[in-house]
Amino acid sequence: MTEQPQTEIHAPTWLPPWLDGIWELLANYPFALMLVIIFVGLCLAFTARSFILFWGLKVSKKANDELVERLVRVGAGIATLLVIYISLVTALHTLPLSASAVSLITRIIVSFLIFQLIRAALKASHIALEILGRVHDRFELVEERTLPIFDLVMTIFIALIGAYALLQVWRIDATAWLASAGVIGIAVGFAARDTLANLFAGFFIIADAPYKLGDYVVLDAGERGEVTKVGIRSTRLLTRDDVEITIPNSVIANSKIVNESGGRWEKYRIRLKVGVAYGSDTKLVVQVLEKIAKDHAIVCKEPFPRVRMRGFGDSSLNFELLCWVEQPVLRGRVTHELYMAICDAFSLNNIEIPFPQRDIWVRKMPEAETDLTADAGKEK
Repeated sequence: MTEQPQTEIHAPTWLPPWLDGIWELLANYPFALMLVIIFVGLCLAFTARSFILFWGLKVSKKANDELVERLVRVGAGIATLLVIYISLVTALHTLPLSASAVSLITRIIVSFLIFQLIRAALKASHIALEILGRVHDRFELVEERTLPIFDLVMTIFIALIGAYALLQVWRIDATAWLASAGVIGIAVGFAARDTLANLFAGFFIIADAPYKLGDYVVLDAGERGEVTKVGIRSTRLLTRDDVEITIPNSVIANSKIVNESGGRWEKYRIRLKVGVAYGSDTKLVVQVLEKIAKDHAIVCKEPFPRVRMRGFGDSSLNFELLCWVEQPVLRGRVTHELYMAICDAFSLNNIEIPFPQRDIWVRKMPEAETDLTADAGKEK
């Protein structure tokens, strides 16, 4: 038994009474009525979008915030989508189609709407989190280092709501799917222990923030580099040799990390050990070293460079030049230039750089050598 097409098209209950006559007139021409509804829907969508943009952009200009403007545009886009899709569904019901065909097409249209709403909601949530991250006095948990966590949570939350809405549109029972997902989740958990360990470690690293993008860190194994990406699964370092190292977060979470960019500021202290020969003028050595550091263009003037005598070595008087550079990445270059300048300055000031040497004192000649010397004397 086949279903008969719809023959009567009743006016919607929400339609104003004074439009009932126009609806009944156009109902005799379904395609014309469909076009009229779509046209009216587009006009309403354009009006709603213009209204939201007009007032929303005024607010964003007063706030002088680009993120607020982007959020307003996303909201205007969502309102436009809703009006257009409602007009399409309404227009669909005016066509002389069977109930099953109308139901199928309606579900397809609503499914497309859900996908577009998910996309817009993801964009809006990301912008909203960035805005909240700027308001530190009210939302201290949301900041630059924790944005990836909240962004991931919001993405999962929006995706789950969208998936549930799609299941409801197609009238699919979600209970069986949830039970299956639970069993599959247990199996995946056992099969991907390392991956899950990296994910959880990534959450803790982002929340605890032992380092951030741009920091220079040193690992237990000795690798030193700039943090270029802090991901959920791994962290990437760019070494001074322009080699990128990818380290799983579970390894970093259980390792000792030295953050050279941490502390009160990003400045990095350079320590240069210098030895001079015994008998050198120690005051002159201090003056020469301090002048070299002060005259260098990259060495920080604050904190002030200083020189410390560290002790008496086997062959030298041990000094240490302490100075600061603005960033850890400058350490190698400045160290080289300072050592070169120290070598030249010591030569000009006749300050000797010693090398290891040993003095041998003979208290007593060996007996065999003494006897030979005595016999040689008797023969003479």
